[in-house]
Amino acid sequence: MSTIISILIFVLIFGLLVVVHEGGHFLIARANGIRVKEFMVGFGPKIFQKEKKGTLYSVRLLPFGGACIFDGMPGLEDEETEEDESLMPTGQIAKSQLTEEEEEALGVPFKDAKVWGRIATVFAGPLFNVLLAFVASIIVTAFSVWDYPIVTGFSEDSPAMAAGLQAGDRILSMDGERIHLSNEVRMLSQFNEGEAIRIVADRNGEEITAEFVPNWSEEDARYYMGVYLGEYGEVKGAQILPYAFHNMSYYVKWTYRSLWLLVTGRLGMDALSGPVGMVQMVDETYEASSQYGASAVLLSMTELLLLLSVNLAIVNLLPIPGLDGGRLLFLFIEVVRGKPIPPEKEGYVHIAGVIALVALMVFVLFKDIVRFIG
Repeated sequence: MSTIISILIFVLIFGLLVVVHEGGHFLIARANGIRVKEFMVGFGPKIFQKEKKGTLYSVRLLPFGGACIFDGMPGLEDEETEEDESLMPTGQIAKSQLTEEEEEALGVPFKDAKVWGRIATVFAGPLFNVLLAFVASIIVTAFSVWDYPIVTGFSEDSPAMAAGLQAGDRILSMDGERIHLSNEVRMLSQFNEGEAIRIVADRNGEEITAEFVPNWSEEDARYYMGVYLGEYGEVKGAQILPYAFHNMSYYVKWTYRSLWLLVTGRLGMDALSGPVGMVQMVDETYEASSQYGASAVLLSMTELLLLLSVNLAIVNLLPIPGLDGGRLLFLFIEVVRGKPIPPEKEGYVHIAGVIALVALMVFVLFKDIVRFIG
């Protein structure tokens, strides 16, 4: 039963992420007078569609993505649909049926819009995911406890204790990076590869500095500082917004650091998760929080929404063909050159990128299924 609930929660979370992301593209496109051919949620056969003001809104069978398709966008444009009304989605208006005034009201093709309007339109998807993540972070921060980065104890042979840290010290920065919650310290420790660590902490109103090299653990194959952290308290009033920003920033840092390890080969492909892996993540979170009641489940899922929304935003901004970052790269090249890359050449690049991404998704899905069965 919990698996069915987890699948439904996953569909709701992922659907919200897609609607917000594509909604960002849609709203900014409309604000810049760009014609939107279709706003779709999901892939595969349509299970719902409605045409309004020249845009086809559709929900499709497979809830694993979506798209905001602009008229005249390289890599998405289907020239046949512009010539043959019979090939257009049901309910969509053929250009030949429109008066000049009606066609102007629908907007211009993507390629004919001003370059900064196109940049804003493409960037809006990831930006709206960041805004969604911030809203989720506000909810989590306001209704849960904050894990303050205060030292509560040390492990045996702790290099941090030998360097002068004491129980009760509040960590202010680590290797020059400001610290606001215990998870930031744990993250920096986890990603450390044996380099010396410099910690600045507050001790009864006085700043102290401790420098040390972490210990290597053969058992866990990573370095440890030998510090136990965590003192919990509530965040209230005017503090909620800045602390919500710090909480979201932690997930941003975690995401791009993990991606860097993946790119440099220090993390294997097993670290990637597809839909099956994400459902498992939802299921584990649900099982862990359900024993504490519905409010705990809601907060846990909101935090998961925060994590996934940050992930979606950052991954989409990578300069990979087929993703928003790849499209932004071509647009910035256009700004520098003063003229666009020929649409057909850009389209080929994006189509190749999409094919590669689909192949990666299939591979990750296969790995997820193997892990699930195993």
